[in-house]
Amino acid sequence: MAKPNFQYEKRQKELEKKRKKEEKLKRKAEKGNDAADDAADGTDQDADQDSDAETPPSEAPPPL
Repeated sequence: MAKPNFQYEKRQKELEKKRKKEEKLKRKAEKGNDAADDAADGTDQDADQDSDAETPPSEAPPPL
């Protein structure tokens, strides 16, 4: 009877953990960017509307 290759099994588990961790970080980064973009978009739109009414377009600051 062949003996099990524990090093192979351990390596496969490590690779799976690494893959899951990277996916989780990617999801967190996307979620963080989406939330930041939504908040920034809402803030920028309000600021743009107010600044357009007060200052001429030539003096408006460049968008972020």
